[in-house]
Amino acid sequence: MKAIFIAYDQAHHEQILEVLNSCACRGYTAFGTVQGRGSHTGEPHLGSHAWPSLAEAMLTMVDDSRVESLLERLQAIDRAKPRLGLRAFVWPIEATI
Repeated sequence: MKAIFIAYDQAHHEQILEVLNSCACRGYTAFGTVQGRGSHTGEPHLGSHAWPSLAEAMLTMVDDSRVESLLERLQAIDRAKPRLGLRAFVWPIEATI
């Protein structure tokens, strides 16, 4: 099992939910609006006068067999609108309760 943390421009929210549903990833935790900026490219998401956009974040636990498909679909969203910003990070899950 893997944890996937997804940070994205709030405009992507509905698409992210559609991707999770299509990959049979039922459970997630949405963090709502968050602020940040990418490490290399893209505009900051700070909710300020100068940088008005905001981001959202989501954490989902996924069976290993679904990770590649999920990442491919997320990458397609990012490629379609690269200036909006979307990143996904995968971590191993060692135990759950």
